[in-house]
Amino acid sequence: MGDKQAERSDGGEQAALWNGPSGQAWVAQQALLDRMLQPLEALLAGAVDAGTARHVLDVGCGAGATTLALARMIGARGHCTGIDISGPLVDVARSRAQREGVTAAFVHADAQTHAFAPGSFDAIVSRLGVMFFTDPVAAFANLRRAARAGAELHCIAWRGAAENPFMTTAERAAAPLLPNLPPRQPGGPGQFAFGDRQLVLSILADSGWTAIDIKPIDVACALPARALEDYFTSLGPVGLALRDADAGTRARVVEVVGNAFRPYVQGETVHFTAACWMIAARSPAGPQAGETGGHR
Repeated sequence: MGDKQAERSDGGEQAALWNGPSGQAWVAQQALLDRMLQPLEALLAGAVDAGTARHVLDVGCGAGATTLALARMIGARGHCTGIDISGPLVDVARSRAQREGVTAAFVHADAQTHAFAPGSFDAIVSRLGVMFFTDPVAAFANLRRAARAGAELHCIAWRGAAENPFMTTAERAAAPLLPNLPPRQPGGPGQFAFGDRQLVLSILADSGWTAIDIKPIDVACALPARALEDYFTSLGPVGLALRDADAGTRARVVEVVGNAFRPYVQGETVHFTAACWMIAARSPAGPQAGETGGHR
């Protein structure tokens, strides 16, 4: 699921969250999140060669916005598949595809371990969905095996927390008021797990990808100011902590966090910059490398 702020993994606790409260929160805020992250979706769609891509996999597809955009772009000459660990979000994606008349398939599974048919895809993409694997080398090796020889990989991942102050504004402001605020785990899977460019390079090389290219991008994103309170009270660590907060605490958090976001509000719109990596790589053109054979 592409763009999640709270941490997740294939472990029991995180799988339970994304098939429970966190997944339901993302379902409720699907339209807002799609609007916020549409510029990233457009970048991924532009990176895929619509003339040659026939079978595309969207990793961490969430509610399916990127998968459906690619399916519309490729049309009847190809097929798009989205995969996500969250059942509720996959259900939404399937419903959207049916409602919009777009041909796409959605799989409720963990891309790190899912048994893809070998050599199935000529393009693999992800919008903010690859930072949450418990074993990223194993995950990208699994994706590489699912890729055809010479297939393209295009991912967008967050850079570090220091470069994305908007993304941590709510938890920094709310921390004194919410002792149960879920902490971020440095070095573990999570929103900023790919903040170190060298780490990302090593993960891709050790999992057998070639022609690796990692560029910093700064993308202007926005959301309606009227939706800001729903955004920070529903999603991420603050959204999780507020589930157990009393009315008084919730009111104080809304006031304090709302004030903290004021620098981002311009009239009726909240503007922020998404500091990300644009990651590209290619599956080896010859015989596939070993499980974790390094290729630079």
